[in-house]
Amino acid sequence: MDFSILHLLLLVVTGFAAGIINTLAGGGSNLTLPALMLMGMPPEVANASNRVGVLLQSLVGAWGYRKHGRLETDDLGPIFIPLVIGGLIGAMLATYAPSSLLKPMLLGTMLAMTIIMLVRPSVIFVEPGTQAKKTRDTPSSWIALGFAGLYGGFVHAGVGFVLITALAGTLRYDLLRANALKLVCSLAFISVSLLVFVIRDQVLWVPALILSVGFIIGAHIAVIYSIRAKPQTLKWFLFAMTLVGCTAAMVF
Repeated sequence: MDFSILHLLLLVVTGFAAGIINTLAGGGSNLTLPALMLMGMPPEVANASNRVGVLLQSLVGAWGYRKHGRLETDDLGPIFIPLVIGGLIGAMLATYAPSSLLKPMLLGTMLAMTIIMLVRPSVIFVEPGTQAKKTRDTPSSWIALGFAGLYGGFVHAGVGFVLITALAGTLRYDLLRANALKLVCSLAFISVSLLVFVIRDQVLWVPALILSVGFIIGAHIAVIYSIRAKPQTLKWFLFAMTLVGCTAAMVF
């Protein structure tokens, strides 16, 4: 695929913005997927290629939170199980399902997250320092995390909102810890889904890696900001990004 300097700048800038948005909330792929498709990629190829940057962004962000002591890992094993299973199923569905299903699933999920935040904000916005629950004691977390994995494996765009809802709503992680854990959780199903896409030869590596540069820089800056930011600021940023996600799903 041929691309110009303008395409290169578009990928780096959108990747940078998406890295910040994904680390602090979710929905950054609402920027990067259209950018990739503007370069002429079919939706399924853009969906697959986008995962490379998201994978690297999640690695950088998770490492940053762990470095600052904000990443809780004692319950990761049980959390990963439904995520990986869901991610595998979602990725397999994405490779065979018509691309016309991507938009309805994205829009429906974004609307659901927005409604939850408006009607039941306490489900997602947990008080800082609240003691988190274990997955073994919370059967509903398996359902929520399994859906998050399936959704992430299928479309990925906006999966951060689904993960935060699962982690805060069922396991009661506050927003900062949920954001940190969300990045590690993303690695579980992104790795599985990306492997499926690579085997299916749906990844265009050059634009994917260029996009990844922006993702990585954005994630690094977002981690530093989120640790210093007030919980209320993160709360409103998350809500704003959910509304943006709804708008993007309707427009694109």
